[in-house]
Amino acid sequence: MFKMSNQTYDFLVWIAQIVLPALGTLYAALAGIWGFPYGEQIVGTITALDVFLGALLKISNNAYKKTQAGA
Repeated sequence: MFKMSNQTYDFLVWIAQIVLPALGTLYAALAGIWGFPYGEQIVGTITALDVFLGALLKISNNAYKKTQAGA
């Protein structure tokens, strides 16, 4: 199974919980104000990537907890 360091995991959680939602919100707001192109498509893509990353991190977290419980 794929293993990552605590530092990598924490960094990816920060990306998933802080950076991607903030980036999506920023682009959505600026697209509405300034008329940036492809607002829905870009924000939808960011959201889809964020949900996918969150799911992978949750799976990783569950697998880690199982290995710790069995140790």
